[in-house]
Amino acid sequence: MPALRITILLLALLAQPALAHGLSDVDTGSLWSYDPWLLAPLYAVGIAFYIGTQRLWRQAGGGRGVSFRQVGAFWTGWLITALATTSPLHWLGERLFTAHMVEHELLMVVAAPLMAYARINGPLLWSLPSSLRPAAGRFLNLPILAVPWHFISHPVSATALHGAALWAWHVPPLYAWALENPGVHRFQHISFFATALLFWWVLLYGRGQDRSSRVRDGIAIGCLFITILHSGVLGALLTVSPRLWIPAQGALAGEFGLSPLEDQQLAGILMWVPMGILYTGAALFFAHRWLTANDAHTRLSLARNAG
Repeated sequence: MPALRITILLLALLAQPALAHGLSDVDTGSLWSYDPWLLAPLYAVGIAFYIGTQRLWRQAGGGRGVSFRQVGAFWTGWLITALATTSPLHWLGERLFTAHMVEHELLMVVAAPLMAYARINGPLLWSLPSSLRPAAGRFLNLPILAVPWHFISHPVSATALHGAALWAWHVPPLYAWALENPGVHRFQHISFFATALLFWWVLLYGRGQDRSSRVRDGIAIGCLFITILHSGVLGALLTVSPRLWIPAQGALAGEFGLSPLEDQQLAGILMWVPMGILYTGAALFFAHRWLTANDAHTRLSLARNAG
């Protein structure tokens, strides 16, 4: 099976050094990426989250302010993000469409929801010296930041931005540009992850939090339904297309017994099915919460009427 061969090669790349391949942001001895433009913010967020968590727990007690579950979710998401962007999966993703799709799915539908659930804004603020926290809060509430944030944090806006990033970067000229230009490639990764992080954060904690949880969960179900539809359409188009969208993406397809077109089709199936399953699972989670809240609300109303 081609997918099994890809998995075996990836494991081999993780375990063994390899020859240079000429890319400036990849170590020539191991195929691990050491791009400071990706590593610097990754480490900065990780260090800040750790410092902020420790300060919160010293002040309020362990598990208060940020729960143990949220800390576990953050570090799991952080590790997945680090591996997706620095391990040989990143190198392979530049030469195999299927691996590229795996990398981006890890960022968008695994790492991003975990880090969104962690709600990192609190620990990040607490990572600052106490004398700077009020000023940081005032800065974040300035109209020049608050107004755009009010717009993009709306569920419709967040869903649209996430969908726009997914579709725009699969337009052949833009995708090919990202393969050729390291700076554009970095921006591709950042835009995928940032819009996904925003999307999941809005579903979990966004605009509906000032209303009932039933309203918030109902909005989340609608946003996920739209995302399932448009990502499924894109995956289906990649799968059934009779022509190759990005010829340079399948440079290693022959190593796995695939033609470049078959590599593209397998990548499309990965977007169509596994990504759709993960989005559907999330929608079912919110639907369960929504139905449970409705049931509790109904019982409370009946109890009040009976009283």
